[in-house]
Amino acid sequence: MLGVVAGGCTGFLIQAGRAPDRLPSLSQSTLTQAKGPAPEPLSAAQDRQVKVDGDLRKLLLKKPSGARAADYTVGEDGWMGLTEYAETFGKPAEAFGDLSSEQFRRAAVTNWQLSGNRTVEIRLVQYRQEVDLTASQAAEDAYYWSERESHTDKWAIPGTGDGMAYVHNSPKREAGYLDEYQAEAHAWRGDVVMEMWISDTKPVSKKAIMDLARRQMERL
Repeated sequence: MLGVVAGGCTGFLIQAGRAPDRLPSLSQSTLTQAKGPAPEPLSAAQDRQVKVDGDLRKLLLKKPSGARAADYTVGEDGWMGLTEYAETFGKPAEAFGDLSSEQFRRAAVTNWQLSGNRTVEIRLVQYRQEVDLTASQAAEDAYYWSERESHTDKWAIPGTGDGMAYVHNSPKREAGYLDEYQAEAHAWRGDVVMEMWISDTKPVSKKAIMDLARRQMERL
């Protein structure tokens, strides 16, 4: 032990007695500045942020031919405010506070009814994202709750990163109403979250929800 200590002290004294090495210069040669005009700004057709900062309702899928207005109206003139959106959660008061702190900006919504009892509802929910990447977090929450449903199949939505589609194979039963099957899809892009549901008295196919979700995300 004494030898180790003595050796360490000797090495330190030798190093301390040496002259310090010269540090390299902090200066560098002047960088060559690019010549020519600056690139033109992106057009509205090319700049995705310009699209989503405009009328968000225009990015919703259009009601297909043969569809009719749903029996119930969602939102007002295609918009869903913070209070109405919070009401869609299991605990509206808690959701209202969370959405406020998460910088909810606005939500565009559409819904329609197809042949029989099949209904479709689509929402585009936008956040300000001045502090956190809230859109991706909101989508992750939706994935979690969708997967908690029993007898559920799921698939990744191509071209959306981590977007997911779900088919719930067990119907929801509520007194006084027909049994209802559901499929849903969730994805996000930038500061916008896509939420989609298909409801029917008959089972909803994978193709139906995947096709609708893919086409909606393409519009974003």
